[in-house]
Amino acid sequence: MLRITVHDSQQVLTFQLEGRLAGELVRQLEACWQTSCDRQSKPILRVDLTNVTYIDAVGQECLASLYRQGAEFVAVDCLTKATVAEITRQPLSHESYSKAEGEGPQ
Repeated sequence: MLRITVHDSQQVLTFQLEGRLAGELVRQLEACWQTSCDRQSKPILRVDLTNVTYIDAVGQECLASLYRQGAEFVAVDCLTKATVAEITRQPLSHESYSKAEGEGPQ
């Protein structure tokens, strides 16, 4: 199961993910991202991975694609921090990751 909650504030559009980002479930995120981004023009697009329990290779590819489109990530546990570090090619950190902020930790 994957739950996606979209939080829309003045400056930030956040996709809060809960559950498994794997296999066919990844299509849900891709569709939600495309639909939301087509309708919004926010300067900051953020993906909150705080409640993600598993990411497979398909999920990792999706996150890499979102990163190339300018997404920032919020990662707090070992799994998501390692995945984000691999995608962004940045060392592990205690902070979130942002392409907009010089591709390093915020």
